[in-house]
Amino acid sequence: MVNLEWYRTFKEIYKTGTLTGAAESLFISQPGVSLHLSSLEAYVGYKLFDRTGRKMIPTERGKVLYNAVFEPLQKLENVEKNFQKSTEKHTPTISVGMCFETFQTTLEQYVSTLPFNLIINFGEYPEMIDQLDKGILDLIITPKKGSSMNIEHEAFSSEQIILVGGKDVDTESFKKVLKTKDPEQIEEWLKKEKWYGTTGDMEHLFQFWILNFGHKPNFRPNYIVPNLNSIIRCLKGGTGLAVVPDFLCKNEIEGNDVKLIWEGDKKLENTLYFGCRKKTNYESEIDHIKKLFRQVMS
Repeated sequence: MVNLEWYRTFKEIYKTGTLTGAAESLFISQPGVSLHLSSLEAYVGYKLFDRTGRKMIPTERGKVLYNAVFEPLQKLENVEKNFQKSTEKHTPTISVGMCFETFQTTLEQYVSTLPFNLIINFGEYPEMIDQLDKGILDLIITPKKGSSMNIEHEAFSSEQIILVGGKDVDTESFKKVLKTKDPEQIEEWLKKEKWYGTTGDMEHLFQFWILNFGHKPNFRPNYIVPNLNSIIRCLKGGTGLAVVPDFLCKNEIEGNDVKLIWEGDKKLENTLYFGCRKKTNYESEIDHIKKLFRQVMS
């Protein structure tokens, strides 16, 4: 027998006219909706919708199938409602995208207190913006704004990209070099130190170097570790340098476990944004997460 969920998904696509609308109505992901539809079309042996832009237009066979399944599905849904406990409520699931380090530093500590289900996605910012637009994600935290008219961005904080080092780094020697105001001498001093970097993202180091020295760094970090939080923990060992966002090491700098070495002659700052679709069924849940971020990063 065909999977009943395929029919339920088909009905919601028919009603809402979009895969995103069906996903929001059923509290499942858009890829899940697409999978149900393709499985049903393969089962019945013909196309049920024509895809025109963002709209799903039912074919003639799709209309016939809808008329055939609508009433039976309606009866089943009524049975479900009558047998469901009156106090039982459906718990929504929110999908949120951000970088791994941001999650660890901000939201991770509050996950167990959330009154709704949560799925965290890690990825590159352009990919997350695209997934938000398609309905796969409900909220993203990003330093970059997309161009989609369906997405609204709300600035809520900023990060400064700074040069930090272990507590044993000879900062007095570096201060003397800084007083020369000679970029070549400053760069040479920095290059002689041990450096930390991450496996995939060297963007912070590149931006900082280009802004202050006019070119990308012509050296490779000595130690490549999984993520920025790993770098902070390694620096607590006493030596080495790295370029990181300030909010990731605020506590370590205040506790003298890590030193602020240099903010750069030109400060590198990024605005952080909440990104979400203009139309969403999860406004209260998204506001809850936004409140937690503002609390942590204030």
